[in-house]
Order: sequence, then structure tokens, then C-alpha cells
Amino acid sequence: MFERQPAGRSLGHAFTFPRYRLGLAAGTPIVPVFVNTYYPPNVPSAARCYALGRALRRAAESWPERVRVAVIASGGLSHFVVDEELDRRVLDAITARDGGALGSLSRDQLRSGNSEILNWVAAAGALEALAPAVLGYVPGYRTPAGTGAGMAFARWD
Repeated sequence: MFERQPAGRSLGHAFTFPRYRLGLAAGTPIVPVFVNTYYPPNVPSAARCYALGRALRRAAESWPERVRVAVIASGGLSHFVVDEELDRRVLDAITARDGGALGSLSRDQLRSGNSEILNWVAAAGALEALAPAVLGYVPGYRTPAGTGAGMAFARWD
């Protein structure tokens, strides 16, 4: 079990950057949850990521103390070749709180960098009881060939 950050060592930017941007004190507890979205053979399905999110929520709700918990997921949507249709389908399913649609995303749709969508799916499972709002979506094209990444920000209230 990891209770303290070893002296002279840092967590990756996925954890330290949100702490910095949210203005959290260095002593604020962080529970990193890693999802292998990329490396076969054990990449979880979208349905499993949604179930993981729901299990994380149940775990937080089971704490005897009443505490405020933030769920922060990092990663983009489509990668390398922007797929606006896929990105919008994912964001629409999040907005509609449609766990079935999110869980039915196929492994073929979530290959390579597109697999970061699984982080969004897990967050949506954890936050399914709250009202989601997509704050913005930008299909970030880098080249005329369509390479880039779909980027979005969302919040749940």
C-alpha cells in the first residue's frame, strides 16, 4: 500500500497537474487509479471501465466520514486521426447518462490513442448520479490529413 510519496520522487503529471490547477494543498489525499487503456492483452472493455467507475463511487459512498471527493479523469477523445463522430457520440452518451451506450463502445473503436476514451467512460460511471455538462469540444486537427486529437472538457454537478 502506498501511503506517502517517497522523498525526492514525484507522481506523474496526470496527478500533479490537476493538484496544481485546482490549487490543492500538497497534503490533500489523492488516490491514483490507473486504467491500462493502451497495452494489450489486458485492456479492459468499455463496459468494464464503466463498472469500475460505479465501484469507485460505491467505495467512496461507503466511507463512514462525510468527505468531499473529486473525480478527475485525464486523456483526450479520438487520437492520431480525429473522429468527430465518435467523439460526439461519446460526449452525447455522457450528457444523456447513457451507461449502456458508453459500455457498448467496441475495442475496435478504442484502439491506439482512442483508448483514452476509457478514462472518460470510467469517470462517467463514477459520476452517473450527477448532472453532466460538456463545457466544450475542439477537434484539434494538426494536419490536412486529419491527424490530431479530439479534446473536451466536462463537469458533473
